[in-house]
Amino acid sequence: MHREQSPARRVIGVVGRSGSGKTTLLEVVVAALAGRGLKVNVIKHSHHDLELEPPRKDSARMRLAGAAEVMVASPYRFAIVHELRGAPEPGLDEQLARLAPADLTLVEGFKSWPLPKLEVYRAAVGQPPLYPHDPLIAAVASDSPRPADARPELAWLDLNAPATVLAWLDRQLDLKFSASLP
Repeated sequence: MHREQSPARRVIGVVGRSGSGKTTLLEVVVAALAGRGLKVNVIKHSHHDLELEPPRKDSARMRLAGAAEVMVASPYRFAIVHELRGAPEPGLDEQLARLAPADLTLVEGFKSWPLPKLEVYRAAVGQPPLYPHDPLIAAVASDSPRPADARPELAWLDLNAPATVLAWLDRQLDLKFSASLP
C-alpha cells in the first residue's frame, strides 16, 4: 500500500540510469543541506546482496547463526542488519517507518514508487532518460541542454552546477512543506 506524503515525511526520489552521477550529486546535496543544519536521511536501494560487516566477525556470526536482527553499536554509530529469510522485500513505506524523523529524506532507487522525483541524466551513459515515461519526475539534472519536447512544467537543472539543484530543492520544500520547516 502506498501512502501519501505528510509533512513529517518529506521524501524526494533521486532516479537515473547506472553511472549517471546520482550518488555524486547526492553527496554534494546532502553535505550542503546538513551544513545548513537540516537533518537529512538517505535511503539507497540496491538490487545486490549487502555485506555490511566483515565475514567471521561476531555480528556476522550471530546473523548467520539465525538471528532475525543484529544490532552493532559503538560510541560513533549503530547499524541494524535485518535478515529477510525468504520474506518479501519491504516496501518504501516500511523502510521510511524505520528511519528517525528528518527535515528531508532522499531516496536513491525505488523508481516505480509514487513520489516526486529528480532524475539525474547524462546522455553519455548511452541510455534514454526516464522522465518521458514518469510524470512524477518533477526535475531533471543533466549535462545536456533541455530538449524541445520536454514537458513545460519539468524543471531542467544544470548537473554541473549543484547550486541549481539545491535551489530547486529549496523551492520544493518552501512550496510544499513551509509549515513544518524549522
